[in-house]
Amino acid sequence: MPDVHVAVVGAGPAGIAAALAAAEAGARVTLVDEHPIDSSMMGLDIPYLFGQRMTPTVRDEGLMLQRIIDANSGIGLAQEAGVNVLPGVYVWGSFREQENSRHVAKPVLGLGNDRETWMLEYDRLVLATGARDLSLSFPGRDLMGVVGAKGMRALIEKYQAFSGARVAVLGSGEPALNTATLALEHGLEIAAIVEVGPEIRSPGSQVEDLQRRDVPIYTNHRVLEARGQREVETLVISSGSQTIDLACDTVCLAIGLVPSTELPYLTGCDLGFDACVGGYVPVVDSNMQTSIEGVFAAGDLCGIIHEPLAESQGSRAGRGAAGTLDSSARQLVTPSEKAAQSEVEYWESWRCSMAGGHARNVTVCLCEEVSRADLQAVSPPRYLQWPSRRMGDRTLSTLFSEAPVNLDRLKRLTRAGMGYCQGRRCREEVALIAAEASGIDPSEVPLATFRSPVRPLPLRSMWDSEETEEIRAGWPKWFKHSAIRLDSLDRAAE
Repeated sequence: MPDVHVAVVGAGPAGIAAALAAAEAGARVTLVDEHPIDSSMMGLDIPYLFGQRMTPTVRDEGLMLQRIIDANSGIGLAQEAGVNVLPGVYVWGSFREQENSRHVAKPVLGLGNDRETWMLEYDRLVLATGARDLSLSFPGRDLMGVVGAKGMRALIEKYQAFSGARVAVLGSGEPALNTATLALEHGLEIAAIVEVGPEIRSPGSQVEDLQRRDVPIYTNHRVLEARGQREVETLVISSGSQTIDLACDTVCLAIGLVPSTELPYLTGCDLGFDACVGGYVPVVDSNMQTSIEGVFAAGDLCGIIHEPLAESQGSRAGRGAAGTLDSSARQLVTPSEKAAQSEVEYWESWRCSMAGGHARNVTVCLCEEVSRADLQAVSPPRYLQWPSRRMGDRTLSTLFSEAPVNLDRLKRLTRAGMGYCQGRRCREEVALIAAEASGIDPSEVPLATFRSPVRPLPLRSMWDSEETEEIRAGWPKWFKHSAIRLDSLDRAAE
């Protein structure tokens, strides 16, 4: 077998299995994983919703690195197998010869940390980039202490740096129940498990165990608001005329998981909407190879949350990347359409339950401060202070009656999803709102585009030299020109 360099992105169960399988088959393997996440990145809710629930210890890079390695035995196994493991390194781009990058002679990944960036060439690629939590807005969503289940689990298990004490869990599927159980095992209190539907989504022994531990479970309840000064102090839920105040310092969003498709998108892989998963996933064949030859995908990225199956997929992808599987098996397996809308309908039931009354003014896009009402009115960003009679007559429904639904167009008009979290806290909710306004099924809403870098990059990592005095001297004129342009827009609007 020729010398094959396999790059694996993600050190979860699927990624570790892929790296081990490829190394065992004789390939040179580089495994890249972004944990431990830089503390400044955590503050931006990247890649998970950490909700400012980190203890100050996350700033200790050495300690966090050791904890990550201790928490993930697979890293040690990979190193023993000869895999080049790069922890604490994020992948911000994927480049190969395509229409807009014909100069790329060989596929490369853009890698970086908080100090530098560089490129990694590869022959084959395994994407095991995982998933993130679905984020939905409700009054008080912007308070510190609103976390995602993935972020909370990472802070508890990997970083040992979770600062909360009493948690209200939204959702009752497997991720929600697993998170509640984990929290109890680590000495935390569960204020309640709240389910919008009439029944628990994952009934069984785990629910019975939680009930034996006197964990309150509220079905047929919706979230009214989270209250507090700067941090969550109370979660208010209701069912009919009954209102309950839950004392808690953390609200955990465990409603759904969204596959992290940024890198497959940038690599050029075909993506299909899987209603059972609730989002877009790579289209793969029986060897876990995507539509791009030599690029494989596995695990949470493909909607697989069960560890044994994720490991099985990862092993198959790793062997395929190393060239030890039947390369003739190129029949692509398209996303399943069975049980259509199972996840999306569940997400929509939560969104609608949080969308009544005064909640129209709730912020959907936290970075750019775009509310539900702003989206419905297709309002320009508030900080432009640019009133327009023509835009004032337009609504989301009329916008989509003029042209097909296009989330990129909506983003340009309102800036929803254009902030530093790069849409991770609002992308799916904006898509659901667009589907409702246009009267189409959520599966028909095209995926908004991704562009490199898909992780925020500190300027010093791209250019470590200081500005010259000549450049510094020119800055005021650029700010002056920006002010002139805004003035002209205001005058045009009048």
